[in-house]
Amino acid sequence: MRVNSKAVLIAITVATTAFSSAQSAPNVTLGKLGQALESIKIYSRMSTKSRVYYSAKPYEYLIIRSTKDSNWIGVVMRTGVLGYAQADAIARLPYDVTTESAEKPTASGRDVGSSTSRGAIAQYGLRYQGTPYVWGGNDLNKGIDCSGFVKQLFGKIGVSLPRTASEQALVGKPIRNYEELQPGDRLYFWEKKRNKIGHTGIYLGNGYFVHSSRGKGGVSTDILTEKWQRILVAARR
Repeated sequence: MRVNSKAVLIAITVATTAFSSAQSAPNVTLGKLGQALESIKIYSRMSTKSRVYYSAKPYEYLIIRSTKDSNWIGVVMRTGVLGYAQADAIARLPYDVTTESAEKPTASGRDVGSSTSRGAIAQYGLRYQGTPYVWGGNDLNKGIDCSGFVKQLFGKIGVSLPRTASEQALVGKPIRNYEELQPGDRLYFWEKKRNKIGHTGIYLGNGYFVHSSRGKGGVSTDILTEKWQRILVAARR
């Protein structure tokens, strides 16, 4: 599977709170609208020594989120990955940036949920970045493990999945060619120590996925590097 690791800013749809509330279906808020005050770099971590995701031009619009560090602001990339820029270089504008909400799935072959609902729930999972990893946990805010994370998110669009990763990997339409992965597809990884499927996440697109990772201490994003591709043994839709 060839991974395109270049992160490009998402095209934005701007809506004020009043406009959003007037829609017939609720929208998922991705963040607030921001604007670069100068040429800035967007980093993979809250450090100027980390990898640069993107270089924004002066007056370029960005989707931003608050962080725990007032010196840094989160920037939503096209892939759904959260980058970081220095806060004093971005103006915060009083607008929400929204995307179409998840919709209730209808039966469609062996697919689990519609493509719209799966893609929306993948993006929605980014809201829980930073939730701590807890073995056997089921709380998206207080603590959750990898399979609990996937199960809870899909439950929000009316899809009931089994509790463990190995059981979940048997549900839905199998993706034989990983070049055909779509946002919202579920990924399953082999755990050598237990000699079974032991980890799972949700594909975001452009080579990225979101998961609850013990190694990273909780819900976070990763890119499907060679390390992950070696143990990726199943994908389901």
